[in-house]
Amino acid sequence: MIYFLPKFSLQMNFIDYILMCAFLHVGYQNPLSSWTLQPNVLVVKVNGSPSQQALKCLHSAEGLTNGDDKDILWKKNGREEKQRGNSYLVQLEESLGGGRYSCYSTNGSLLNHTVVLIQEDTTRRKILMKTDQEEYLKCSTQNFEGAFRCSWTWHRTRFGKVALIRAGRDVECSVDASGQRWTCSSGQGQISCSVDGTGDGISCVDKRHCAFAEEKHRIFLTVYVKTEHFLVESYSKHFYLSEIVKPDKVKIRRVNTSMIEVTYPSSWSSPSSYFPLTFQVSQSTRGCKNCDNPCENPTATVMVNSSSHCRFEVKSEFKTVCVRAKDALYNSQWSDWSHLRLRKKRKNKQKNHTS
Repeated sequence: MIYFLPKFSLQMNFIDYILMCAFLHVGYQNPLSSWTLQPNVLVVKVNGSPSQQALKCLHSAEGLTNGDDKDILWKKNGREEKQRGNSYLVQLEESLGGGRYSCYSTNGSLLNHTVVLIQEDTTRRKILMKTDQEEYLKCSTQNFEGAFRCSWTWHRTRFGKVALIRAGRDVECSVDASGQRWTCSSGQGQISCSVDGTGDGISCVDKRHCAFAEEKHRIFLTVYVKTEHFLVESYSKHFYLSEIVKPDKVKIRRVNTSMIEVTYPSSWSSPSSYFPLTFQVSQSTRGCKNCDNPCENPTATVMVNSSSHCRFEVKSEFKTVCVRAKDALYNSQWSDWSHLRLRKKRKNKQKNHTS
């Protein structure tokens, strides 16, 4: 941009001149920062003020026709731009300016491209919504084998997709050709993640994790998500697997009219003597024939530790028994409730229903 300075007297001091220049140039500032998310993907952090970000098509003059960079054409999201040359100035204002910028030779050959993503300088998030626990990312694992899953909820008006996943500490991450699977390696582990088909979660596994060894380092996870309008935000979470472990539902079997048996979920780590579970057992007098979960408000609960399976006595006046489990050694999450409806004998035939 060219600025025209008014005539001024020779008496105008140097400080006044500097202040005038600063005032005239305030219209275009540099963005707060910019950094490379992936090859050919540039993240530009802005604060809403008008600014410019310079892009370069070629880093050397070898690819120029006759050494003249005026032969280079630019397109934004497939539409030709007026700017020509090896350098291009992206106009940024508020959250606008992101897009796919491509440069071409005069014969139409693609020379280079850069995807510009906008990261707003604000604590107000716009792409994901918080859970009931005031978290953006909800992570859990069924056992201690090294696999875990994290999920999120898209904003109802801003559905997006995953731009990058980083997992671990001081790691290098790479993505495969499909853009759906990332692998991150470090001295402490090798974590591979893939985006779920629904687009609202990722499944990861630490290939170097040993279930029998004590965890010395937390997993640091950052998920970058972007929208179709080239807005990007990052969401982070760090944890030990022992902090997010949540067993699957236990199995309940009726042994006889006064006894039930509870067994470990098949997905739980073994041997159970090394990975014990604590059971919480509740019996209810409510029949609750038409409700989905008779265990929502458990009463008269009993806590039991067991290294394999347990048998519990049930009294005849109770109509439902509910059981859930958690890791016995760590203060982690409870499993979802399993329940068994206790029915009376009818026509000499015992009817049981379990879920």
